[in-house]
Amino acid sequence: MRMKEAYEAYLDDYNCLNVYISKNFFEGKSRIFHLKDTHDRIIPLTIQSRSDLYNGYTHYQLSLNGALQMGEEYTLYDEHCQTTVVRYSHIVKTERFNEQYNYEGDDLGLTYSKEQSIFKLWSPIALQIVLCLKNGGEAETYPMHREEKGVFSVTVHKDLLKARYTFMVRVNGKWNEIVDPYTSFSGPNAEYSVVYDKSLLHLPPRVPMAPLADNVDAIIYEASVRDMTSANDIGVENPKKFKGFTEENENTRAKNTGFSYLRSLGVTHVQLLPVCDFGSVDEVYPNIFYNWGYDPVQFRCLEGSYSTDPRNAVARIEEFAQLVHNCHKAGLRVNLDIVFNHVYKKEEFSLEKLVPNYYFLMNREGEFSNGSFCGNDIDSQPPMARKYLVETCRRLIEWFDVDGFRFDLMGILDIHLMNEITQVCRKMKPGFMIYGEGWNMPSFVPENLRASQINQAEMPFVGHFSDSFRETVRGSNADLNQQGYSNGNFDLIYSMMDRMSASGNAFNAPGKVINYVECHDNHTLWDKNRVACHGEGRDVREKRQVLANAMVLLSQGVPFLHAGQEFGRTKQNLGNTYNRSDNYNSINYIRRDHHISIVTDTIKLISIRRKYSCFRLRTVEETRDQTSFQTIENRVLVYICESKEDKCISFFNPSNGYYTYNLDHDVQVIFDNGSSNTHLTRNIQIAPYSVIVCDMMKQSA
Repeated sequence: MRMKEAYEAYLDDYNCLNVYISKNFFEGKSRIFHLKDTHDRIIPLTIQSRSDLYNGYTHYQLSLNGALQMGEEYTLYDEHCQTTVVRYSHIVKTERFNEQYNYEGDDLGLTYSKEQSIFKLWSPIALQIVLCLKNGGEAETYPMHREEKGVFSVTVHKDLLKARYTFMVRVNGKWNEIVDPYTSFSGPNAEYSVVYDKSLLHLPPRVPMAPLADNVDAIIYEASVRDMTSANDIGVENPKKFKGFTEENENTRAKNTGFSYLRSLGVTHVQLLPVCDFGSVDEVYPNIFYNWGYDPVQFRCLEGSYSTDPRNAVARIEEFAQLVHNCHKAGLRVNLDIVFNHVYKKEEFSLEKLVPNYYFLMNREGEFSNGSFCGNDIDSQPPMARKYLVETCRRLIEWFDVDGFRFDLMGILDIHLMNEITQVCRKMKPGFMIYGEGWNMPSFVPENLRASQINQAEMPFVGHFSDSFRETVRGSNADLNQQGYSNGNFDLIYSMMDRMSASGNAFNAPGKVINYVECHDNHTLWDKNRVACHGEGRDVREKRQVLANAMVLLSQGVPFLHAGQEFGRTKQNLGNTYNRSDNYNSINYIRRDHHISIVTDTIKLISIRRKYSCFRLRTVEETRDQTSFQTIENRVLVYICESKEDKCISFFNPSNGYYTYNLDHDVQVIFDNGSSNTHLTRNIQIAPYSVIVCDMMKQSA
């Protein structure tokens, strides 16, 4: 909110100045006002209105009787000759501002060559910007020159390779130091940027991979770079690092840990928790802190705590590129978790210091949108903000050849941005996946423009996490005692039918439905069931885990697994471990071995989904016409799906009862974790808490 000081003034439009004076300050009264610029030129002001506010301030709305020069620094004078620097505020949100200062060039940031380095920044409201270089032992400063469209530029005619640099920016009467928001080369903890060029990087060759034909062909496995290798004694020489994530050797293979284990699961995509620079871990001393990384500092730089040398601006880039390369060699695609909805600290964010308020959702009263509950929702609608976000996505594909983006709190963003990102990414890489958390967040974005589930039809190629699938299968996240179908609430069996047929009433394509029961947020399924199924033994809980995993993997739509879900991962009954240390978040391979039956069954189910196309129908019409459901005593769910190539019947029994289902011909049992059936049978025996999958077209061995 405004009015933190005794005397404040804000430019909210080209002809509108809002002034707030504390009533402790000459009783908040002034008969006249005027502006003075840095050249001592005067602009008269006219008082349009005056009102007393409830919080001890007087509000004046003033109009300008003269032309405004953008980027000039204005001082407001009242009748007592008291002064305050006028702050550019809502004026940066106006159509006129966007029309005058939209810069279409693609050269912001640094353009390097051995002969010269060109530095450019966009800040129409800045009075001055100074480049600060540290080249070897020498510190140098270079004033930048204002050009068209609010761009500041300076050229340094020498080889600056590996030099460190920052900028000093004079905006709204204050000097602020920033790093380069357009670069990907950063020092530790975003202390400085580094002069370098992509052409000098040693990036691995691209691994040819066939484009993903449809999102339903994906099986997504969500993992943290740190968590996968943070356990002790797993044979990895570079634990918690990009380099260690894909490290394999005799020990990892013998113990089936790290990347060796990930490869063994048979999933198609690994979705990495944020790998771009975040602010909650000291990159030089990464073991002091733990964090998932949903607090961005630099959108275009990688996280230094995952590098073997955070002080080397190149190492983190080359090591992450190698990670993607190694995944691709193993036939595993890589999706990145992108956090475009807020930043770590708005006041320290480089783009905010360059053009305050422009990149964040703010109303005319100076209030900031808080749909993310972080106090600084990104505004994805202004043209330069949209361009920045789109080009950031483009760079991640160009540099690292990644295969998809998952957007955190996507409902904060707008549908036009998501469609533009999708168009750019899929043109660069056909089959590229775009999906996210389409919750309808209470932000300043009009509801009809939010990239949320309610507007999914406006985003043809954008997927959404299905919270209705999650709640139906496992029960409420908020109430651990509340059961879903998989853990004992049989009343949900008919809702389960819609969820398993890709929630056709809510989504217009199966490839847009991300089916999940567990992710990094909230309690793991195992910990949920510890409460929801209190009193049940370990063997029953293992069966329930397989049952839920089977519903994720065999439902129409896109299956999503959280790392460790395949062995009953626990976070010691905590629902939010985002900063709770490795002890809570590490992938526990000893526990994995204790629950190896869940792993084995989950791998079988993954293999079945990949083999049988009837679990991967691609249109709503197919899911409506080629899937059907029955129940046995309103407890056991019977699920039949077919395609041109195959037809399967599956049984899900979350009860403690035994049931029988008779077919008119023999079928091949391809999965039965109740071990109740022969290989070929027409009389299906359904054990308690079991899942059975049968191939209805293979009637002989």
